[in-house]
Amino acid sequence: MEYSSTAIVPTEKGSRYLQQLCKHWAHNLAVDFDETNGRVVFPKDARGADWPGDGVFTMAAGDMALTCRIEATSEGQLEGLKGAAERHLNRFAFREGDLAFTWQDD
Repeated sequence: MEYSSTAIVPTEKGSRYLQQLCKHWAHNLAVDFDETNGRVVFPKDARGADWPGDGVFTMAAGDMALTCRIEATSEGQLEGLKGAAERHLNRFAFREGDLAFTWQDD
């Protein structure tokens, strides 16, 4: 993948959020997950898009943080997936308030 970005999101509930999000997206997307790791594939043509290839979102839950990584085939796809990840994770973390995402492009 040509474009990638990683965010380490401070939270003690990373495993919970990872599992909730993976279960939520498993209805429409290819998802693999356990208590500490999750992988979601966004097809290149999802929701009418026309990206060069699929996007991949991975998560790894630690005791104090959730590490989120996105691999994409274009800058637009990368930015769109960042937004989707943030919006969805913040929905599950509503009791905690908005999570702090600081993306670092690789």
